Amino acid sequence: MDIYQHFRSEERPFIDQVMEWKADVSMQYTWKRTDFLDPREQEIVDALVGRNDDVSVSFWGGSEHAERKRACLIPPYLELAEEDYGLTLFELSYPKKFLTIDHRQVLGACMSLGVKREKFGDILVADERIQLVVATEIAEFVRLHLTSVGKAQVEMVELGFEQMLVTTESWHERTATVSSLRLDAVIGEMLSLSRAKAAELVEKGRVKVNWKLVESGALTLHAGDHISVRGFGRHKLLEVEGKTKKDKFRLRIGRMGH
Repeated sequence: MDIYQHFRSEERPFIDQVMEWKADVSMQYTWKRTDFLDPREQEIVDALVGRNDDVSVSFWGGSEHAERKRACLIPPYLELAEEDYGLTLFELSYPKKFLTIDHRQVLGACMSLGVKREKFGDILVADERIQLVVATEIAEFVRLHLTSVGKAQVEMVELGFEQMLVTTESWHERTATVSSLRLDAVIGEMLSLSRAKAAELVEKGRVKVNWKLVESGALTLHAGDHISVRGFGRHKLLEVEGKTKKDKFRLRIGRMGH
């Protein structure tokens, strides 16, 4: 069976990596903890490893609602505790009366430390409180060096995960018809824009599909794909329901709301 046929061509390198992890765990009687994975990567790992006899996989990002999670691939005789996932939770202490900080600024400050994105989990923002999940192996480095976000001086305060903020999300659903499953056509319909305007958003680097930046409006979308457009929020192609009499695709699409 060709394992690649169910995935996009650009996902092949990640698929190869997962199969390597699986083989290592199966043959070397060891276990493997990954960096933080986005939800699409989690889906791929789950599909390739699943719950077979040799290797099983589980995910944890600090709470059930976490978006970014680390995976642990383990042989059947191992039991894992929460601390084995290697997560540390920080809350940012900053002068809230005088300054506001947003998600994008926090991510920018994290990236300026020179640590790869995969070492950071969710950034949670609720009622002026901001929390950050990081890989435990870089926690001390982050605590010492993440001292400012935007114009705000910040202090990293470590918390237990029972104090992790819960942010809830909901999807506002509707049906729509499009002439093509091309990214620019679907974005145009989702955002009530012309295809040319939608294509421009893609070309300007404002569109991600499944958490990865996309540079071509010609990309074909599939059911389950997440689409985020900077300035327009997050959307999901929930289902391709079939075709209309005029040979258009009937879609169920969702927009994230709170």
